[in-house]
Amino acid sequence: MTRRLHAIRDVSAALCDGRIEAYYQPIFRLDTREIVGLEALCRMRIDDRIISAAAFHEATSDARVSTALTERMMGLVAVDIRTWLDLGLAVQHVGINVSSEDLSGGAIARVLASAFERHDVSLEHVILEVTETVYMGRGDQAIQEAIRALRDHGIRVALDDFGTGFASLTHLLTVPVDVIKIDKTFVDHLEPDSVSATIVEGLIRVAKKMGIRIVAEGIESDRQIAQLRAIGCVLGQGFVFSPAVDRDATTALLAKHGQREARRVGSGAMARAS
Repeated sequence: MTRRLHAIRDVSAALCDGRIEAYYQPIFRLDTREIVGLEALCRMRIDDRIISAAAFHEATSDARVSTALTERMMGLVAVDIRTWLDLGLAVQHVGINVSSEDLSGGAIARVLASAFERHDVSLEHVILEVTETVYMGRGDQAIQEAIRALRDHGIRVALDDFGTGFASLTHLLTVPVDVIKIDKTFVDHLEPDSVSATIVEGLIRVAKKMGIRIVAEGIESDRQIAQLRAIGCVLGQGFVFSPAVDRDATTALLAKHGQREARRVGSGAMARAS
């Protein structure tokens, strides 16, 4: 309880002082190493140190702090996307993580629209990321209704950390998402003819038929890239390409590796990546 209260105090102070920052980790094509998207990750600055969200995660159990963090991140992402678009960079979409408090409050779509309209950025440039534990957690019926409502409004949703909880393809039939991000634990255990490889390959095939994009998370080696490509995975994310970096470093990555319009096919930012 003491640790939680300290985390809430520290994050509240950081929000007031403008010390919450957005870092970005690229999502890239496994074949060309082109960036097709980004995931925005929350960071807190304390003096010269950058603190990852894992260190203050307990603060998000407070509904007020959680919603304030999400609103702050949406504002930062909107500003950064506007900057990249004005620079003519090939930014397609940015994933923003949302919590159960964000979804259950019912205001997430309004907050998102307000932040992006303020900077004249289309919502086609954003994907809301929901972890599997939130998707199937406490009050899951209300959460799934919120996800359905978001998608009805044209906002795309990604299911993050797939494989760590209790979600199944059956749930995706009733509450579909646009993207599934396969958890790092599967990538870590990829071997030819392994159970992980069989599961991931089967998921890729089924998801493709359902019109759901697959992103493999936590890729750390070229060997894993080769294994993923061999079973049909197109998109990935991980340290093998880049850790999460600040806005300036992300700008440089987009300038060098952003997927250009000529290489895109289909409609929708994630669809263009396949």
